[in-house]
Amino acid sequence: VYHPGVTDPPAENLLRAARELGIAGLEQAATGWHFALEGDLPDTAVHQLAANLFANPVIQSYTVNQPVAPPFAPPQTAVDHIETIPLGQANEAGLRQISRERRLALNLAEMQAIQAYFQAEGRDPTDVELEMLAQTWSEHCVHKTFKATIRYTGPDGETQVIDGLLNSYIRAATERINKPWVHSAFVDNAGIVAFDERYDLAFKVETHNHPSALEPFGGANTGIGGVVRDVLGVSAKPIANTDVLCFGPPDLPPEKLPHNVLHPRRVAAGVIHGIEDYGNKMGIPTVNGAIVHHEGYTANPLVYCGCLGLLPRGSHPTEPQAGDLIIALGGHTGRDGLRGATFSSMEMDTTTSEIAGTAVQIGHPIMEKQVQEVILRARDEKLYHAITDCGAGGFSSAVGEMGEKLGARVQLSNVPLKYPGLRPWEIWLSEAQERMVLAVPPENWPRLQAICTGQDVEAFELGVFTGDGRIRIYAGEQLAGDLSVDFLHNGLPPRVMEAVFGGQFSVSSEQFSVFSEQFSVSSEQETDFQFPNLPISSSQDALLALLAHPDIRSKEDVIRRYDHEVQGGTAVKPLTGAANHGPSDAAVLLPMTGHRPPITDHRPPAVALSNGICPQYSAHDPYIMAWAAIDEAVRNAVAVGADPDRIAILDNFCWGNPELPDRLGGLVRCAQGCYDAAVAYGTPFISGKDSLNNEYTGADGRKHAIPGTLLISALGLLPDVSRAVTMDFKQPGSRIYVLGDTRGELLASHYVAVAGNRLSVSGDQQPQPAPDALARFRALHQAIGAGVARACHDCSEGGLAVTLAEMCLAGNLGAVIDLAQVPADGELADAELLFSQSLSRFVIEVAAADTAVFEQIMAAANVPCQSIGQTTSGNLQIQGQTGELLIDLSPERLTAVWRGERLSVTGHRLSVSSEKSPISNLQSPNLQSPKHILILHANGTNRDKDAALACQLAGGEPEIVHVNQLAAGERRLLDYHMLVVPGGFSYGDDLGAGVLWALDLSRRLAA
Repeated sequence: VYHPGVTDPPAENLLRAARELGIAGLEQAATGWHFALEGDLPDTAVHQLAANLFANPVIQSYTVNQPVAPPFAPPQTAVDHIETIPLGQANEAGLRQISRERRLALNLAEMQAIQAYFQAEGRDPTDVELEMLAQTWSEHCVHKTFKATIRYTGPDGETQVIDGLLNSYIRAATERINKPWVHSAFVDNAGIVAFDERYDLAFKVETHNHPSALEPFGGANTGIGGVVRDVLGVSAKPIANTDVLCFGPPDLPPEKLPHNVLHPRRVAAGVIHGIEDYGNKMGIPTVNGAIVHHEGYTANPLVYCGCLGLLPRGSHPTEPQAGDLIIALGGHTGRDGLRGATFSSMEMDTTTSEIAGTAVQIGHPIMEKQVQEVILRARDEKLYHAITDCGAGGFSSAVGEMGEKLGARVQLSNVPLKYPGLRPWEIWLSEAQERMVLAVPPENWPRLQAICTGQDVEAFELGVFTGDGRIRIYAGEQLAGDLSVDFLHNGLPPRVMEAVFGGQFSVSSEQFSVFSEQFSVSSEQETDFQFPNLPISSSQDALLALLAHPDIRSKEDVIRRYDHEVQGGTAVKPLTGAANHGPSDAAVLLPMTGHRPPITDHRPPAVALSNGICPQYSAHDPYIMAWAAIDEAVRNAVAVGADPDRIAILDNFCWGNPELPDRLGGLVRCAQGCYDAAVAYGTPFISGKDSLNNEYTGADGRKHAIPGTLLISALGLLPDVSRAVTMDFKQPGSRIYVLGDTRGELLASHYVAVAGNRLSVSGDQQPQPAPDALARFRALHQAIGAGVARACHDCSEGGLAVTLAEMCLAGNLGAVIDLAQVPADGELADAELLFSQSLSRFVIEVAAADTAVFEQIMAAANVPCQSIGQTTSGNLQIQGQTGELLIDLSPERLTAVWRGERLSVTGHRLSVSSEKSPISNLQSPNLQSPKHILILHANGTNRDKDAALACQLAGGEPEIVHVNQLAAGERRLLDYHMLVVPGGFSYGDDLGAGVLWALDLSRRLAA
């Protein structure tokens, strides 16, 4: 069962159901699991199974052969005690000790700055003030490393002074590119770009790494919840989620697992479940992602969570006014999430799981769905002057940031608590989920209260923005904190850091573990994940091994758990092809912008979401890793039809301890690559995030860093959704083209990971930027716009061979390929042509009748592009440069290996059609006459907007009505021709949701 105070949504639903059924006297409830084991196991083995497999001691307790104790918070009285921290007379050792014992994650200079401030104030700080300063100044919240002055010594031995990585490289690229359609970058919870003449798009990607390492379900669950609130924090409706996940090897031997670290399989299972739970229950489609494996992620998994939102242009106010009320709404406050900001700013060690349990939370997505409905209605009625979410730091961060130019007065006794006994600093710093803060003019507060009541969302007055430049925090009559906003936001001492990058690392081609004796603390030298002792003696063996590689193999078992169709706007889905199991390069979305004519009447624009992540190059040169990641994200978007001149990107850096010069040197090198690649491609950064200190200190005191990892997420615009292209071959007899030349670039490739040097190839270079990459992207976009590209797939992990295999298996077709025709830079071996991971390359299917137009477009662009074969109804057959048949595999065999299945039937092709109806031919049934249709909305329903659109396309006049409006008499069932009950997760689907909803509705209407 959960520890007292941990969010338990099924238990909350149980209590609510009891009220609806008229069961009196039930005041508390909890849910748990009961496992019955068969066999004669000693108690020590049972306890080991319980702690390592069934329960997570970070958030749960368990018993063996004994009744479980009631997991309720013990009765406590309110605690208003405010502690004064003796900072004034502390020496350097004392300051360090205070920071360490309170887990403030502040260095000596920062502690001394705080000490000097309070000495000038003539007093010592309270615990509320010290904790607020630690939160505001944390690496997680203020990004100290990216704003620091860095003395950087590069590979040439020259030293330069960098005035902040953010200003010098990331923001500088955006400013130099200077795209007019970028409406907001690096100034709000999410970046904002134009979609069409009426609407904007908001995009944000966050990380939730440390929490996911301790409690994978809760960490990923609240990671999605947090990034959704970031999008709500710019007044946008969430319309899509993304997830990119980095885990340790799934087959890691138990003896190599560090102490107090969960096995990668358990981490992966929990993370995937957490993403599924939150996104599905909120009714937000999860449409794009990736999964990467590396031993360096064993103790520090990376969980990237993204959210795309849609908002009417000009609908997001950002200026709170003096006199505005500070209104908080959403969930109650508890100890969950305490010191999450400082926890995420520190390294982890063997004791982290034992002492940081309060930094982990469990989400409540149905509560957030209700909060979303309130925010969107309040936005449309212009009820607030500013809005933000309660993320890291809770009210401290939300009020502190919103009141940066004003000051505020806060009353903590107004905060609804999950249970009594919280100290004032705990209330102020709690990171309890599903909470938002708004600056509301007093005259608008009654209307906002009414909206909240109608959506069953609790809202309360936390305080007021004052305009006097001070943050004053009261706990009842006691003054718990009084800080200058100028010191809070500008008092952080500037950091000067040392960074060194000595050039490409020399990494052995042999596999080794980052937890082995070969690990070096002074560098980030980790090799790629490898399959040990694979019997690879041919190119065909290598291709089959690559298709089974955990980074390349089908992710359908994960993707199918996510709802990628909810909201009805996913035009190109994560899986595509004749049997809908091929891997899409990117998702294409048609945002639901409100009532509009049917799709058949016009060709609206659409949005492409893609990503690029290439950590395998990090150990060799993070500069190239940055180029490769940006190139991958951009080419994935272009491959489905996005305009390369309308792509914005987001950066998410995950790195080790930046206090170590070699770690920081790699980070500098990566940021430089980001600048150069973004400027070359004309892709502005609009948002980003860094997650540092992703290191684990083992029981022996040695540090283990993740491979420095950069995720690039791309947001592109398709001028015409009907021109969207998928990656599956469509028909036999088409010509197959390769756009972009191949070079001998196998260093750190997936081919080397599975084959090593067993095929004796000489391509030992890592990928280099293609000078004509943007010209290639533009030429491909022109061809797609002209309708001559039947299919398109980018060359990525595994090179040309894997690209062709995926296109064949997705289309259930074959191909005949001649490697001698592949455009190449110099003379290359067959294996290099097949498996090199050179950048900026595509494989394109062109119908025979369209080849002249296609070739004319490519010739006019002067880009390397050549026909290498044609599609067939047979096998994938690849002929080497000397005429030898290197690969001969059926689509069934390719599919079976890629999906991890045994081929049960041979010699028979799947009976599926390779022809798909174009998007422009979609038809909707028409009602005989317009009908007034009631779409019933309740807490947890998430298909109401889809149902309304479907009814509208069918000729109806839908209206979404909350069940509370019926109960209040604001609407009558008899005034409608039709009642539609949409799907969703009312009551969390934990207790027979449909039955409970019916009981709730009948009770309300009867009343």
